[in-house]
Amino acid sequence: MSCSLISPELGTTFFSCKQRSLPPKLGLLRYNPQQDLGFLDSLKFNGKKSRHQRIYGVPSPNICRAQSLVVKCCNNPQNVDLPRYYSKKEKKPFPVPIVELRRAARERMKSRKGQPKRSAPPPKNGLLVQRMIPLAYATLNARTTLINTLKKLLKVVPVQACNPFHFGRYCNEIHVGPVGHPFRSCQGQNSSIRKGKHEWVDAVVDDILVQIEAYHLYDRLGKRIPHEERFSVPRIPALVELCIQAGVDLPEFPTKRRRKPIIRISKSEFIDADESELPDPISQDPKPMLLTEIPDWEIVPPSNAEQTVLLAEETLQAWEKMRGGANRLMKMYPVRVCGYCPEIHVGPTGHKAQNCGAYKHQQRNGQHGWQSAVLNDLIPARYVWHVPNLEEPLLQKELRNFYGQAPAVVEICVQGGAAVPEQYKPTMRLDVGIPSSVREAEMVV
Repeated sequence: MSCSLISPELGTTFFSCKQRSLPPKLGLLRYNPQQDLGFLDSLKFNGKKSRHQRIYGVPSPNICRAQSLVVKCCNNPQNVDLPRYYSKKEKKPFPVPIVELRRAARERMKSRKGQPKRSAPPPKNGLLVQRMIPLAYATLNARTTLINTLKKLLKVVPVQACNPFHFGRYCNEIHVGPVGHPFRSCQGQNSSIRKGKHEWVDAVVDDILVQIEAYHLYDRLGKRIPHEERFSVPRIPALVELCIQAGVDLPEFPTKRRRKPIIRISKSEFIDADESELPDPISQDPKPMLLTEIPDWEIVPPSNAEQTVLLAEETLQAWEKMRGGANRLMKMYPVRVCGYCPEIHVGPTGHKAQNCGAYKHQQRNGQHGWQSAVLNDLIPARYVWHVPNLEEPLLQKELRNFYGQAPAVVEICVQGGAAVPEQYKPTMRLDVGIPSSVREAEMVV
């Protein structure tokens, strides 16, 4: 939602304000005193003019008069709220409600009634989905490219992170800019004593890209990992584990590849088919080459502004390619997340390790509450404040409601010179004007 202040003397300025009782999906209104008089007269409620309309000549829900300025509010996609923040004491909602899942299951049972039982398609039968193998390699290469380009961009685009060594690793807030934001929102150790004040230091790639780890499974259809074996199973980034299960072969992380579908005995029991009669596997087309991460001491920053812009655009493309590929892989290969903590498990069923330390974990004996994961669970998008004016990067506390936010990677690329993608413009509030003073901000309705 946005507000436009219109006056012949002051011109047009865009501000943001809270949504009141506005009709949904109302487009952006632009008021012209000479052309829109008939339109304003036609806006009536139940055939009668409201008290505000009789006095000022404009309807109050959509257009408000403040002194000599006409203020209009509408649901404009340029101003969209961020995804809801769920506290640690609240369980994450299911991506699909339980009622819908049960209804879909009943419909499937009715449609299959009286029909012969079908064999499970891949990957449920243990085989790989061949068309997803190139996508898995491309997604993993996009992740490597993103890490390499971010290391180069951090040499020219300053990024600040709240000091983890002084306050503990409880505050994960970062800010893109030479100076950290002044908002007192630190949630680190002893934040109440410091009144929420941050202590900013230079950020690294791990502060921008949150590495969510998961257990590496040798057999993704095998038995669930028990609590006693939680330390013997290696943990790797969850996105890498997803790409491995989708067909990427990494020598350091071996995995079982079947050439025949499994023989299902019951819902939770199966045996592997005999593959001794099959001929030796013939070398197929060479698989795509995997990229490697560049060490920190070999990072060379861009030398001029043109190279910085190209590097920012490459970083943004790698970010979108990685998220798009991971989203497509998650639709084919199941990924589970705990509803109480950020624990991720790549596989049809979650592990049995009792290491959940979320709110009231004692009542669950440390067991995780597994549910289907979404893309932000696998690749968290860390939102940071968008700096509208790079010449004056210092934000003001009083104008906090007028600033937008964007994922940290997107904000870094935008400050590096890349164009803003369309899907991130609503939360960045690019068309919302920033008042020059606190008094001007108080005039916004």
